[in-house]
Amino acid sequence: MSHKILLVEDDDLMVRMYRRVLACEGYTVETASNGQEGYEKTKTFKPDLILLDIMMPVLNGLQALEKLKKDPQTKGYKVVMLTNLADKEDAQRALNKGAIEYLIKSDHDIPSIIAIIEKILA
Repeated sequence: MSHKILLVEDDDLMVRMYRRVLACEGYTVETASNGQEGYEKTKTFKPDLILLDIMMPVLNGLQALEKLKKDPQTKGYKVVMLTNLADKEDAQRALNKGAIEYLIKSDHDIPSIIAIIEKILA
């Protein structure tokens, strides 16, 4: 059985790119365009990993992470922040709220992100 990844990202180009790459690596991918939609999709999709952007409409990534970690049904999900924000305070806040990694998109190419995902899901 392939691992399931929920990609929560509001940039359509990034969604298409990551969805294609992750699917080619054998992952089952579901997407959401904001934190609230991502939170709701966890109820039915039950991902093995959530890739969560920060800057999004409706509910940003940090708010969504907090909501996920407070809910007994979703608090055990592995969450990786995947963002363009290189703010150390945001990174520390995300890790303190329960994210297991904080990845800055511009610092990681696709193969390195896939390697990190593989390591987390191993």
